Amino acid sequence: AEHTINAQLSFYIATQMMQKSVELDLQYFEDPTFYDSLQNARRQAEFRAMALVTGVFAIVQQTVTLSSFLVLVIRFQPWIALVLFGATIPAFIAQGRYSRLFFRLLTRRAPEFRQLRYLEELVTSDKTIKEVRLFGLGKSIIDRYTTTFMQYFHEDVAIARRQSLLGTVWGLISTASFYVSYGWIVWIALSGNLTLGGLTFYTAILRQSQTTFQGLFNSVNWLFENGLFMTQLLDFMALQPIMPQTKNPIAMPNPLVEGITFHDVSFKYPGRDEWTLRHIDLHIKAGETLALVGLNGAGKTTLVKLITRLYDPTEGKITIDGIDLRDFDQDELHKRIGVIFQDFVRYQMTLKDNIGFGNVERMDDIERITHAAEDGGAAEIAAQLANGYDTTLGRQFMDGRELSGGQWQKIALSRAFMRDGGILILDEPTAALDAQHEHEIFQHFRELTQDRTAILISHRFSTVRMADRIAVLSDGAIVELGSHAQLLANKQRYAELFEMQASGYR
Repeated sequence: AEHTINAQLSFYIATQMMQKSVELDLQYFEDPTFYDSLQNARRQAEFRAMALVTGVFAIVQQTVTLSSFLVLVIRFQPWIALVLFGATIPAFIAQGRYSRLFFRLLTRRAPEFRQLRYLEELVTSDKTIKEVRLFGLGKSIIDRYTTTFMQYFHEDVAIARRQSLLGTVWGLISTASFYVSYGWIVWIALSGNLTLGGLTFYTAILRQSQTTFQGLFNSVNWLFENGLFMTQLLDFMALQPIMPQTKNPIAMPNPLVEGITFHDVSFKYPGRDEWTLRHIDLHIKAGETLALVGLNGAGKTTLVKLITRLYDPTEGKITIDGIDLRDFDQDELHKRIGVIFQDFVRYQMTLKDNIGFGNVERMDDIERITHAAEDGGAAEIAAQLANGYDTTLGRQFMDGRELSGGQWQKIALSRAFMRDGGILILDEPTAALDAQHEHEIFQHFRELTQDRTAILISHRFSTVRMADRIAVLSDGAIVELGSHAQLLANKQRYAELFEMQASGYR
């Protein structure tokens, strides 16, 4: 029964934490302190929850048992009950103090625990082991792991020694209280006021009473310690999304008529002083393809985060057909946008899942998945796999098939094409593709983006020149805007970057 309850508790806590994580804003996941909170919340959460349940039952049982013993001891000699009870109180207080200390230490060490897990993953993951082996990083990483571990291990040893010493002292006092009480009972028996049977009976009662006293206080302390750890889970579950959600959402326009407009938008990430974007005024016409160009850190991906409302602008607003993004239902907005990020996810699941995740409501629609695969270039991958779309991808699970970077990108591109929405956002969509497949994508690019408003981010000028217009970003501001031909004719930043890249092919 206990195993079943523990399994149910574990399932409930895990699903609740997963649901809470899904509800939170992106800014939580870009803040290291959030991961400390997550580390503390899930550390032994299932074990502590079960311990709370069993602890309550233990306290009830021990209280009932102790009550019956106390009635007999008090009727015999009240001061003996006070001696036995009082002797266990110092140990109870000391144990409570160390429970709080242990809790504070583990809470404070959340960053170190996360670092240890990260170092362990570096030498146990297929994503990192190649560099670890080739660069000979194994010993260095293990040494860092050992150094980090030993920093708090020595502290734990010192605390454990003090706790053991103090426990020994209070244990001796508790033992002495028993023998004092026992000596008093023997003296009464020798005085002829207690029979030999009474001596044996009350001696057993005293021993059982003291043992139950100690067990009850230990259970209370254990309950207290488990409660401390469970408060971290409750604190995590109390986190709320920061971005406001409208209570009366406006329906998304379908199709777009006017397009997407940035109205004097400025943005800086929470907790930072520097501006990532500054005074962006930009109109993307409905059905237009706009490319974003600029050096790393210019603010291109941040613009995408704002359009998808993963963040809200710090200043200004963004509208779709004249309606503020904040007036739409966020889930509905996301459903209308097909997106592939540069750091797209490689789901260790079937090819069908990898593509179907682009539109979970149509995951069982194999015809839709096949069509998206053809658009994104993943259909030829399915044809090469033994089980087609039912083939598990990646190496983490049995019979998984690992793919090349370019193949994974085609799958991510196909996932973006699963969406029926009128907005398509592609962040470096061809970065991992070879020249032939990049050319094939562009041959029917206009067809793929037909009736869609598309936003491209790329460092490849062979990609961006396909756009209707190109916006050049520098230090968070738009410094040029126009078609490929217009920007070349301007002979400014875009022309300079284009010439630098083109010279590498001459």
